[in-house]
Amino acid sequence: MKTITLYRPVGQKEWDLIIEAGYKRFPPRLYWQPIFYPVTNQPYAEQIASQWNTNDEAGNYVGHVLAFDIIESYVQQFPVQNVGGEIHNELWVPAEQLDDFNNHIVGSIRLIKTFYGTNYKKD
Repeated sequence: MKTITLYRPVGQKEWDLIIEAGYKRFPPRLYWQPIFYPVTNQPYAEQIASQWNTNDEAGNYVGHVLAFDIIESYVQQFPVQNVGGEIHNELWVPAEQLDDFNNHIVGSIRLIKTFYGTNYKKD
């Protein structure tokens, strides 16, 4: 079984939910989030985490970069979407398919980098 590594930038609330799920699953999308979008490379994930998540009060002004491995043959059903520059590649997984997507993750979701915004408050 061949896997590929994808990345996901998240704020603190989403990271807490992943921890609660034993580092095995991403939480369901909120009603206003029709897609789940992992990204295909670490630099793009770092860009989102450092520039967007660190300015988001809902995520306590912290951005985490996560990495996870997923079965390559499964994930190929989601075409790569380029949403800007050369590195801005992501997959668009419909929210209703996230549970199945989670079932194809191999191993654990890993924290690989954290960025803190100027308004971050340690709990």
